[in-house]
Amino acid sequence: MARTEGQKGKILLLLRILERYTDEDHWISVPRILELLEEQGIHAERKSIYSDIEALQEMGYDILQQRGRSGGYCLATRTFQLPELKLLADAVQASRFITRKKSEQLIRTLSRFASEWQAADLKRQVFASSRVKTMNESIYYNVDTLHRAIAQDRQVRFVYQEWDLAKRKVARRGGAGYVVSPWALLWENENYYLVAYTEGQGLRHYRVDKMASITLLAAGRLGADAYDPARMQDYARPMFNMYGGPVERVQFDCDAAMIGPMLDRFGAEATVVPQPGEKTFHLYADVAVSPTFFGWVCGFGGRVRILGPAGVKEQFGAFLAAIAAAQEAL
Repeated sequence: MARTEGQKGKILLLLRILERYTDEDHWISVPRILELLEEQGIHAERKSIYSDIEALQEMGYDILQQRGRSGGYCLATRTFQLPELKLLADAVQASRFITRKKSEQLIRTLSRFASEWQAADLKRQVFASSRVKTMNESIYYNVDTLHRAIAQDRQVRFVYQEWDLAKRKVARRGGAGYVVSPWALLWENENYYLVAYTEGQGLRHYRVDKMASITLLAAGRLGADAYDPARMQDYARPMFNMYGGPVERVQFDCDAAMIGPMLDRFGAEATVVPQPGEKTFHLYADVAVSPTFFGWVCGFGGRVRILGPAGVKEQFGAFLAAIAAAQEAL
């Protein structure tokens, strides 16, 4: 029995050697495999390496052999291919809600799925970005707690924080807790959001990195009638920077060159009506009307205009007048 267990351990270590020291550009010889096994305290013979590799191939591992002076073996197919690992590393690096420390840890973990040469390539790709990242190291535990609350059908209590002028995080409501029924977690605008039901307010959303002291409550969740999982993918679409507001069917008048940015924002299913001469087009989309929405329109420098409804158009005019007045007062 001991001999069988030792053989299983040797096969596993052989697989780890192939994962770490080989790829399609780097092959390993049997003598080198024997050296690495010996470093781990395992003595083996050439014939046993051949049979172990054959056993791994029978188990489905894509191990190739290259004959010749510089030949040997390599593990050709892995759990993740290098382009996939680079894509995942880019996503980790770009995510604002993942702290710098955790980003580095996750990328080191991803590199374990590559050979040592691929891992070096992966790390070279990742650069020290100047983008702002969250400083809340507890966000990972927060996400886990919220997932458990959803799975166990329980309410949660938490303290919601915001920055003050001294760059300190202070609790809203004087530290009084929020009690909500969590229904979904969304990743939007590079941040994690909890979508939850609050009595008397319906579905609302909260930035997870601003939540602290999350506690699971014994009480069951409320708001099942208000939550529609099929609509969660469209929950954030009408909003701008996740700022809510009354949802209106807004009609835009846009220069023809704006078709790309408008469809990027509202999706290809938005209604587009080319105007005579095709120099402009009208677009209809559901929008949560808020100051952030008006600011987004301003960013196009007059190339995107609000045609209706009249109430939204008037609000936009008042928004522009208030900005002009505030600027003139300086």
